[in-house]
Amino acid sequence: MSRLRILRVLLGIGPTSAPYNQFSLAARTRHAITLCTVFPPSVEVPPEIALHTGDGTVRGFLRALDAALAAGPYDVIHVHKPHVGLPLLARVGLGRRRPPVVFTVHNSYQNFSPRNRLLLLPMFALADRVVCCGRQAQASFPRAFRALAGRRFDCVPNGVDLARLDRHRRRAGGRAPEGPFTILVIGRLIPVKNPRTALDAFARSGVAGTRLRFIGEGPLRARLEAHVAAAGLGDRVDFTGLIPREAVYDHCLRAHLVVSTSRGEGLPIAVLEAMASELPVVLSDIPPHREIVEDGGRFIPLVPPDDVDGFARAIARVAALPDAARTELGRRGRALVEARFSLDAMLEGYERVFGELLAARGRAPVGHVELERR
Repeated sequence: MSRLRILRVLLGIGPTSAPYNQFSLAARTRHAITLCTVFPPSVEVPPEIALHTGDGTVRGFLRALDAALAAGPYDVIHVHKPHVGLPLLARVGLGRRRPPVVFTVHNSYQNFSPRNRLLLLPMFALADRVVCCGRQAQASFPRAFRALAGRRFDCVPNGVDLARLDRHRRRAGGRAPEGPFTILVIGRLIPVKNPRTALDAFARSGVAGTRLRFIGEGPLRARLEAHVAAAGLGDRVDFTGLIPREAVYDHCLRAHLVVSTSRGEGLPIAVLEAMASELPVVLSDIPPHREIVEDGGRFIPLVPPDDVDGFARAIARVAALPDAARTELGRRGRALVEARFSLDAMLEGYERVFGELLAARGRAPVGHVELERR
């Protein structure tokens, strides 16, 4: 595809930001990318990506948005939150003279709060294409939303940046599980992620010498830490907080198992990255996890989200496997991600979307014209 000029509008840029890590960082060699955010970034952004950042206020964001729009023209505007999409549409208008606006939905319908469900409605009505991050996330939306978007409702599954992960893996000396049997729980410590079930299942699994590590931050952390202390598990359970992406990769390379007890997802990148690291996984039986399993991952155990005993048994079964059997599970997980959930496949899916919208308007990419003039 020709090089495009893309304006991406999002809340912020951090270690877990998919619009930055998946959509922008790896794509900066394919397209000219400009990011406009509400909040200042918490990670260093490479100079190839143009950046207009707000200060966390509405007025500051609108100033950043105006500056980003003035730096155009753009072939496509890509929005990742309804909170920023509505001010954007108010600025650029609704006519065909503006660039096409693509809105990505990063979660399943039931995981949005009532307020955010209302904010989704105008984006479903007014965006030129509404793209869900997975098939089950798309299927989760009620008929009214699907009718509102009509033929503009699309799906491009999330993908893993295998090249970035593999570069880090080579620098780290490869995958080498070490020390006691270590289980990772990766994600925000919030109710929908259901971390207490993972903690209780770990305690109930009865496997001697195991360790549990929570990677992520959230409002449930203090309550979880109190439960760990009360249960006398302080020497076996730890919390890293929010850490850089490469540090997460390090933990995946050294651990033995990832467990997700989540009650709701879009299409979980953390799980896919763990699988790409050749780390076995045990997952909750929810539609987005079933999407992974049904796409060739039937070797992955699925357990109802609140079934503590079921997760405890699954942990014990994986812990009891010989090293060679766990290695084979990890290899099968990696092969599945390579075949079905690569970042290249995701980026090509979005390039299809962008190309269709530009072709429908009879437009040549401005990024391509700019490149030819140099």
